[in-house]
Amino acid sequence: MSFGGRPVYMTAEGKAQLERELLELVTVRRPEITERIHEAKEAADAGDSSEFEDVKNEQAFLEGQIRTLELKLQNAVIIEHEVDHEVVRLGSHVTVADDAGELEEFVIVGSAEANPRAGRISNESPVGRALLGRRPGERVQVTVPAGVLSFTIKSTE
Repeated sequence: MSFGGRPVYMTAEGKAQLERELLELVTVRRPEITERIHEAKEAADAGDSSEFEDVKNEQAFLEGQIRTLELKLQNAVIIEHEVDHEVVRLGSHVTVADDAGELEEFVIVGSAEANPRAGRISNESPVGRALLGRRPGERVQVTVPAGVLSFTIKSTE
């Protein structure tokens, strides 16, 4: 996987999380799979090669995960939290209200740490792109797969 030298924007917290994930994969999961390969190889020598193939596939998947995390970390650009809270930027905490007055909060993050269910939306997502550069009080309309969302930016921190 190549990020084509493209920066991978993330918060310091997001980078630390990716570093913890990488450490877990390299120091815990990789040795576990290596041990399982040795056990499966012995079973394969005795005539049962299916487990050996399964574990080798699992190893290939793990190595792909490790490489992806390494590339993200190599291309990581830490989002510095701006002092100017008047404009939505990467790292901003944004509160918006829909037409019914329902409030929703988002944190604008890089794609590497996006988690929409946790309110962390990517700067590359339709909503993230629509919010960037906007100010509290501005009305925003966003076309998403489910239709058109309309909301007003209430605050940004």
